[in-house]
Amino acid sequence: MYNPVTPAAVESLCRIAGRASVLFDAEAIDRYSHDETVGLYHSPEVIVRASSTAQVSEVLRLAQRERIPVTPRGAGYGLSGGAVPLHGGIVLTTEKMNRILEIDRQNLMVVTQPGVITGDLHRAVEAEGLFYPPDPASLDSCTIGGNVASGAGGPRAVKYGTTRDYICGLEVVLPSGDSIRTGGKLVKNATGYSLTHLIAGSEGTLAVVTEITLRLVPLPPIQVDLLVPFDDFQAAADTVSDLISHRILPTCMEFMERDSILAAERLLKKTVPYDEAAAHLLFQLDGTCPEAVDAEMETVAGVCLQHGARDALVAKDRPTRDRLWEARRKILDAINNESPINHKEDVVVPRARIHLLLKGLREMALHHGVRIISFGHAGDGNVHVNVLRDGLSEEVWQQLVPVVTQEIFQLALSLGGTLTGEHGIGVTRRAYLPLALDVAQIDLMRHVRDAFDPNHILNPGKIFP
Repeated sequence: MYNPVTPAAVESLCRIAGRASVLFDAEAIDRYSHDETVGLYHSPEVIVRASSTAQVSEVLRLAQRERIPVTPRGAGYGLSGGAVPLHGGIVLTTEKMNRILEIDRQNLMVVTQPGVITGDLHRAVEAEGLFYPPDPASLDSCTIGGNVASGAGGPRAVKYGTTRDYICGLEVVLPSGDSIRTGGKLVKNATGYSLTHLIAGSEGTLAVVTEITLRLVPLPPIQVDLLVPFDDFQAAADTVSDLISHRILPTCMEFMERDSILAAERLLKKTVPYDEAAAHLLFQLDGTCPEAVDAEMETVAGVCLQHGARDALVAKDRPTRDRLWEARRKILDAINNESPINHKEDVVVPRARIHLLLKGLREMALHHGVRIISFGHAGDGNVHVNVLRDGLSEEVWQQLVPVVTQEIFQLALSLGGTLTGEHGIGVTRRAYLPLALDVAQIDLMRHVRDAFDPNHILNPGKIFP
C-alpha cells in the first residue's frame, strides 16, 4: 500500500526543508520512533523538521505523489502512540515552528505556531494579564500543536474546559498539500460545519496544524490551593461526589491515592505533607473577589471535614502553591520510575460516579493481584489508571494486560463513561473502539477520514480498529 522513502525522495526533502532539517541517522531514528507510551516503538525512515507552512505543504505533496506515509509529531509526549510511525515513512515534526505570533489584548486572543511549549504560552500571556487555562501535566514539555491534536485537558478542565474549548481558528495543511484556514478571532461562528473542531482532537489523521488561534480570558487575580488528606480512600472519593452534588466546582479538584504520593516522594527524594494518609484531594480556587474565593474555600474545607478529612492545608502564595502541586505533577514520572513497564489508561465517567469507578478499580486490583495506581481529575470524572508490572513475569504480564484493560473499559462504560478523557485513541486503544462506539459511528468517522485523505498517507494505523 505504501512505498519506501527512496534516496531521490530524501534529496527532494532536503531541497524542501534544508539538509540540516532532514534526519536519518540512527540516533534520530531512535529518538523519533516512540512517544511516552511504554514499550511501543516503530522506526521512521526519515525525519523532517519543518519550519514553515510552505514546507509542510511541499512535504505532503511529495508524500502524496510517492505514496509515502507521514506521521505528524509535536514534542512526542503523547500517551497513546499517536506520534509513533507504525508504517515507517516520514515523521514530520513541527518542533521548529515555535513562535508566538501575536498576543491580541483587544480581542483576548493569541496566535501561535504549533511547536510552542504550552507552559511558555501560559507565561507569555500571563505577563500581559491574560490567562490560557488548559494545563496538561506535561505543560513544560508538550506543545500546543500536540494539545490540539489530542484535545488535551488538565486539572483546570473542571471549571474552564479543555483545549477544544479555546480553539477559535486554525491554519492547517491537508494531506493533498493544500493549505486552508478555518475560523479566526471570532467568539461566535455559525458558518457551515465547524472544521476547526473536527480537526481538533483528530490525532493527526485529517491535517497537519501549522497555526492556532486561541481564546484567552482575564487572569484571575486571586488564587488559593488546598491539600486535604483523608485516612479512608472511599471517604475521599465520596467527598468528590458530595461536592459536585452541592454544585461546587473549584478550578481544580485532583485525586491522589497513597501509592501515588509515596511514589512521588521516592522520585523527588522529599517528604509530602501527610504522606501516611490513604488519599489526598488537591483543590484550586480562583476568582476576582477575595471574599468570594475565601467563602468557597470555607465551603470546600467544610464538606471535606464532614467526610472525615484530617486537615485542610491552605496555600495562597505562589511558592507554597507550587510545593503542594509538585507531587501531583510528578506522579507519571514517579510511576515510570517505580515500574518502567506499566500500562496506562485515562478513562472518564460522569463525575458524580467517580467514587464508583475508584471503588471498582480497587476491587479489580485485589482480584488480579496486581498493583493499580489511580489518580487524576476527580472534578471532571477523568481518572488516570496505571497498572504496574512490578515483579510479574513477562508471560503473566502479557496475559494480564489485555484482560485488565478490557475490564477497566467495561467498568467505565457501565458507569456511563468512555475509553479516554484526554489521551486519545491512537494505537493503544484502537482495538477497543467498538466497545464505546457503534458500527454506524465508526463508519461515519472512516468516511470523514477518507474525504480528507483518500490515500491514507497521514498518520495511518491510528484510531480505527
